[in-house]
Amino acid sequence: MLALEFVSTVRANRTGPVDNLADADGMTAWAREHAEPLGIDAASFVADEALRAEVVELRQAVRTLFARAVSPDQPSSADAHLLPPFAEALPLVNATAAAVPLAPRLDWPADGAPNIAIVPAEPASASARIRAALAASAIELLAGPARERLRTCHAPRCVLYYLKEHVRQEWCSVGCGNRARAARHYLQHKAR
Repeated sequence: MLALEFVSTVRANRTGPVDNLADADGMTAWAREHAEPLGIDAASFVADEALRAEVVELRQAVRTLFARAVSPDQPSSADAHLLPPFAEALPLVNATAAAVPLAPRLDWPADGAPNIAIVPAEPASASARIRAALAASAIELLAGPARERLRTCHAPRCVLYYLKEHVRQEWCSVGCGNRARAARHYLQHKAR
């Protein structure tokens, strides 16, 4: 899901927090990996610093909304202290999604069945299209049934949000589960 991949551009590794969008090159690489849902051409897209800054601002607003969605559970520890207030984040996400109105377009190839494509209703810059797609993805997740499954991973050093897939799932991945169990085992044996 695009919204989860977007907020997961802030993650952690063995050395600490990592921001995949820390510079324009990182933004370019991430956007190219997600070219189709962002409505860009992966071969020619290059992010500039202004776009990167706008996307990071949007990401922080979306992470604020995710933090509220998992409440009363704790938000991700990656950047909770850096997030904008909810009263600022919600209007930013909504305005960003509305900046590029979308419309259905019927595509009907000569040798195939008709299909629907969702395209900008009006011409829009690549920056506006990318940010609108990201905001719309977050809105769809947070307003839909998946929001009830949104969780914060509390494994040591993990800062990700994830969708709980089954009732016993406690972490975002098997690796995080292993780290959490190892840390718990260490603490139990250290206390003896």
